[in-house]
Amino acid sequence: MKDTLAIIINKSISIICKILKPILHKDGSVTPGYYANKYSNNIIDRLKYPKIIIGVTGSSGKGSTTRLIAKILENNNYKVIWNKNGSNLYNAAVTLILNHTNSFTKKINGDVLLLELDESYIKSVFHKINPTHLVITNITRDQVARNGEPELIYDKILNSIDPSTTLIINANDPLTLRYSLDTNNKIVKYGILKYKTDYKKPLSDTLDAAYCPICHTKYKYDWYHYGNIGIFKCPKCKYGTFPLNYHANDINLATKFMTINEHIVKIDYPAIFTCYATLAAYALTNTIGISDENIMESLNDNQEEFNSNNIFKIGRRRIEMIDSKPENALSYEQTIDYILEQKGNLSIIIGFDNVSRRYSLNDISWLYDINFEKLNNPFVDKIFCIGRFRYDIAYRLELAGLKDKIIIIDDYKKNLSYQVTHKSKGNIYTVIFVDMMDDVRNALSEVNK
Repeated sequence: MKDTLAIIINKSISIICKILKPILHKDGSVTPGYYANKYSNNIIDRLKYPKIIIGVTGSSGKGSTTRLIAKILENNNYKVIWNKNGSNLYNAAVTLILNHTNSFTKKINGDVLLLELDESYIKSVFHKINPTHLVITNITRDQVARNGEPELIYDKILNSIDPSTTLIINANDPLTLRYSLDTNNKIVKYGILKYKTDYKKPLSDTLDAAYCPICHTKYKYDWYHYGNIGIFKCPKCKYGTFPLNYHANDINLATKFMTINEHIVKIDYPAIFTCYATLAAYALTNTIGISDENIMESLNDNQEEFNSNNIFKIGRRRIEMIDSKPENALSYEQTIDYILEQKGNLSIIIGFDNVSRRYSLNDISWLYDINFEKLNNPFVDKIFCIGRFRYDIAYRLELAGLKDKIIIIDDYKKNLSYQVTHKSKGNIYTVIFVDMMDDVRNALSEVNK
């Protein structure tokens, strides 16, 4: 009876939060689970789960991968319970699960439970019920003030893995590949082969996981995709990226197509990180039994542009708003790479008001791990620095030799549209944290009013 009441509490608070969302400006993805679990501790350990339970974790790419997995499964007639809003901590998982659980039978009403999971909370969510499949996208320096070094993130995930779980891992990442050595789980490996923008030498002197975990010899890379993600092997013991169960090649971001295991599939956003998400989703869904043909049909049919809600115009100039996650230098740099692949002149808006929404430590050391020097490009006209940390960003850009391109805006809510329209040229790309998206969109839209 106590568990039944906890489920009812969760659902009731969720309804209240939905009604009060315009006032609270919150979606109620966490609060209901907090109170339900407080009333009946560890309630999600006592539920009846579907046969397929999928977790998606890693330093970046979790949300995109989860979204694509859900799309493929739903198009193939699976009823999928998944965290569409991206809330990936423990109480968010409790809220989602209980909202889709029968209050009296305690059975989850779905064929698949699919959870995007923060790396630090896998064990608390899957305390007694283990995922049948776990996708690990990558492990990089991410939120260092909270997570510490990548080895600590690696260990948190390792200590959360049950022997029964099938692991789908990114073999272009030396750290995620190590799970093939440190576990006895069934391993499915995916990776991207050579891409036209790959490079022979690393762009950073601070690569993570540069040495073979077997014989401690330094890896030899055939190609670097970004950071230490690429095609590598140990020259001594030959441990490395290959062999792969799923591989992607012939990537064409202009046409938004690539090939996975000789099957041509569409990508919904022309960036390498989307290629990884698509490849991981393909590997996972094929592993659980969905045919290549059905996966291809799901990815290729009636696909809308992933970022379409954040693309609009001021006058004749196109604006694309990109939500870029602070504290993850490799993820941030991929956004810059995407912008630099666009044609014609362009201007960029960079900023964040908060380093994190989870803690008060305002660590900005990650700004110095980003290769902003790439922006020394004749097609980059101006870079606008906005938000609370605008002077920190401007200083980092100045060190990168970009002083003549920098414009600092103290009150972006009032002055952004004028500055952008009168002092820059080309299409406009924003690299901002999610907490600024609405304000920046409103500020830029003033031009059209």
